[in-house]
Parts: sequence; C-alpha cells; structure tokens
Amino acid sequence: MKVFLDDVRIPKDCVHYMGKRIGPLFPIYLEEWKVVSSYDEYVAVLKKHYREITHISFDHDLGEDLALAAIERGMSKRQARKKIKKNVQSGYDCALFTKQFYSYLGKDLPIMFVHSMNPVGTENIINVFKNGKRTT
Repeated sequence: MKVFLDDVRIPKDCVHYMGKRIGPLFPIYLEEWKVVSSYDEYVAVLKKHYREITHISFDHDLGEDLALAAIERGMSKRQARKKIKKNVQSGYDCALFTKQFYSYLGKDLPIMFVHSMNPVGTENIINVFKNGKRTT
C-alpha cells in the first residue's frame, strides 16, 4: 500500500515535477495510492495498515481547503492562513508521528517522498528522518 498525504492534490498531479526530485522513480505517482487529507486520517491509516505500507508521500501544508473556505467568507488570505496554521496539523506533524510510531514498533520505515511545493516545509519533513532538526 502506498499512502499519499495531501488535502488538495492527487498523486498524478505530482508526476510533472517529481521527476526532478526522485529521478526515474517518478512514474510511481501514476500507480494506485491511498489518499489521505488530514493528520487524523493519516494516523488512522498508519495504525491500521502499517504492515502493508510500502511508500508514503508527504505534503506539508494541510488545511488549504479550509483556508479557501475562510477566504470565501471574507477573510483575507493572510488571516485565513494564520488561523488555519493554528488549528491544523501539517505534514511535518505526520512525519514526526511516522518516525515515532515505526520506532516504537521496532519496524523499518517505508520508502518516503516529499511532494510538497513548500520548500521550507519540504526541508523540515526531510530533516525529521535525517537528523530531527527543524528549519525556521
């Protein structure tokens, strides 16, 4: 099972730019993935299917649909994003959970990619698995 964490995109949306990040492996985004869009949904899938998960692809910024809804209600983009960031856990939080969960179980981590378009968020997720340090 492959798990794709994103609240806006689907795996095939990433094909055109993931080739630069993961080289010849990029067609993997044309295969079947279990798409999850929130921290809670992600955690539930990991807990239930950790034995079957072979790949995980992370987005960083979750809650974009909530931000868009807030904007439609008259909130500025800046206000909406600030409010959402306070209330929504990110792909970074999912990465932390993944590392801790698999470590607790004594299991090897699945193959992981980061498809986020947020460069700082991408680096932070990668650093969870490299050295645990967060970039500000």
